[in-house]
Amino acid sequence: MSHFAAAVTRGAEGWAAAELDLSGVADIEEITDRLRDTDPEAAVSLLFIESDDAYLVILRLDEGEDLRVFGSDQVFAEESRLGAILLGDLEEQVPEIIDADDDESEDDDEEDERPKVEADIEPAGDPELLADLGMPGGRLLELCAQEGMLPADLTAEICQAIGAGDEIEELREV
Repeated sequence: MSHFAAAVTRGAEGWAAAELDLSGVADIEEITDRLRDTDPEAAVSLLFIESDDAYLVILRLDEGEDLRVFGSDQVFAEESRLGAILLGDLEEQVPEIIDADDDESEDDDEEDERPKVEADIEPAGDPELLADLGMPGGRLLELCAQEGMLPADLTAEICQAIGAGDEIEELREV
C-alpha cells in the first residue's frame, strides 16, 4: 500500500506543514514521536495519513501530549499493517452523528442538492478532534462519507477549514 503522511503543526508563527516518513514504524508511539519531533514547541500537531486513495487517518497532539485519532474507515485496520498500527487499538466505533437539520422538514429539491453519501464506510475514533479548530465532527463525518472524495481531497478541505490550506497545498507542490 502506498501512503502519504503530512505533519501540520501550529506554533507561535502560525501553521507549518512537512512530509513525514513513516517507513519502518513499529507502533503508534513511534509515529507519535515522529510527529512530536516535527515541531516540539507546537501548540497543535496534526498528522494526516492518506493511504491508497481510499483511507485517511488523522492524529492530533496538543502541546505534544494527549493523542487523539480519527480514521475515515475501520476497514483500513484490516487491510494493511499501517492501518492496524493506527486504528487497531481503537475500542469503539464512531457513534452516528445526526445532523440537526435532519429533524426539520425539507423539500425534495434540497435533498437532491446534497452530496451522495457512501453508506458502507465505518469511521473510527474521535470525529471531534478538529472541532475547536473549525471542523465539527458532523462535518468531518459528512466529508468522509461523500462519494468520490479522495483522502487528498479530504486533507485539503480539512486544512482549508482550519486555516492551514496554503501550507498543505505548498507541501504537495514540492
